[in-house]
Amino acid sequence: MNSFMLLLGITAIFGTSLAKSDRPNIVMVLTDDQDVFLDAMTPLVKTKKLLGEQGTTFSNAFVNTPICCPSRATFLTGQYMHNSGAFNNSIVGLCGGPAWQEKEKEGFAPKLQEAGYQTLYAGKYMNMYGLPEAGGTEQVPVGWDSWYGLVGNSKFYNYTLSVNGVAEKHGDNYEDDYFTDLVHRRALEFLDNRDESKPLLMVLGTPASHAPFTPAPQYANEFADMKAPRIPSYNVDVGDTKHWFTRQGSSLSEPALAEVDEIFRNRWRTLLSVDDMVESLINRLEEEEMLDNTYFIYTSDHGYHLGEFGMPIDKRQPYEFDIRIPMIIRGPTIAKNVTSKVPALMVDMAPTFLDIAGIPTDDLDGVSVLGRMEEERRFLVEYSGEGGEGVDKDCPQWNTGEFSWCKAELDCKCQDTFNNTYTCMRSFSAVEDSMFCKFEDNESFEEFYDLTEDPYQLDNLAPLLGEELEEQRLIMAQLAKCAGQNCQQYNFKKNLLSLKHSKFV
Repeated sequence: MNSFMLLLGITAIFGTSLAKSDRPNIVMVLTDDQDVFLDAMTPLVKTKKLLGEQGTTFSNAFVNTPICCPSRATFLTGQYMHNSGAFNNSIVGLCGGPAWQEKEKEGFAPKLQEAGYQTLYAGKYMNMYGLPEAGGTEQVPVGWDSWYGLVGNSKFYNYTLSVNGVAEKHGDNYEDDYFTDLVHRRALEFLDNRDESKPLLMVLGTPASHAPFTPAPQYANEFADMKAPRIPSYNVDVGDTKHWFTRQGSSLSEPALAEVDEIFRNRWRTLLSVDDMVESLINRLEEEEMLDNTYFIYTSDHGYHLGEFGMPIDKRQPYEFDIRIPMIIRGPTIAKNVTSKVPALMVDMAPTFLDIAGIPTDDLDGVSVLGRMEEERRFLVEYSGEGGEGVDKDCPQWNTGEFSWCKAELDCKCQDTFNNTYTCMRSFSAVEDSMFCKFEDNESFEEFYDLTEDPYQLDNLAPLLGEELEEQRLIMAQLAKCAGQNCQQYNFKKNLLSLKHSKFV
């Protein structure tokens, strides 16, 4: 049976005439920095059993921007970065502050709340949320009945939470403060105190597996013999084959690689607490006889790298390890124990939530994944780099203002720079599996990968193809300025001539 035959007709089933109390519940677990390309789903044994075996795993799930704030903005609004305006993790990059607070009114949460959903957000939100320059803890985003927003970036201890606009300080006691477990408890409390006449929307943003990579004490010694995967791109010196920012010297030193391996182990360890939370929530929903009418979505805000192309750790790059994410959906009409190749994107999450509730999604850049059977698709991956943050004084990049997050123990190889900026087009069809990127640097550098032949993106074909990429350039340039339904026209069923004369160009 086709993996999505059971999904057809979802809108008809959950039309706007359906009683509010009968609409499906929605539960989303959103991890932080969790890759799938480097096996970070391996430790989530219970999640794979309870969601994967009882739902659909999307093997081609991607983010549209591989960094926290822009990806979360895309998740919340269903808009590409060039429409959401959130282009990096700074206040200037719309990661919080008044401009973002206007934009978040366009998100799925206020629409679901207006449609009768009782809503909860617990966990990490936008990286600058709750800071004084972004409105402080008293600023509660629209659309959420119960709000437990982490102030600032991911932490496991010693953080501040905005509890419906009131600051709540936490220390370093595991029983009271470990943040993944606190999100877990607040979710259970929300279920305990729910209004049974309303459907529920719950978004749970865990800090795992983001830095500072702090596992719960009971998991601190797990995976002691594991190392970061040694895939073909591991610790490869790229020479001049990739854009300038990846050319930060030779391969990583042995001490740096040992540090990367320890980070890898701790990332897996932090995810064990997420696995516990998923199991607990599934059990509670079943006890409350809610599970059969609940869509449960598990995904991450982007992927991660651990030594690939000689880059120590982080994300922000347009390669498969940074843009591929885990995505599993369980729920009414969802096919069970199925793996789907249908491309499922972060920009599709808001349309999916609205589709579940029977709310129109025509004005969004993405499309609902429910009922989709089409495996042919072109979509954007885009990012705008930033510099001037977190550079160790022992690193040569210190005080230049051009680089960010350069650590001496990781060979001073930086994680970002002001012109680590690009637009890419990821393409799927029966005859093409490719990635084409253009970088906004002094070279206007281009990269093209045939992922059927080169899944680890070792061989940049752009210098060889030259003018043969002109069609790719034209389509990507048009896709890079699309909005709403216009973003859906760029597929393999549209020929290039029709795009040239499109009214949307």
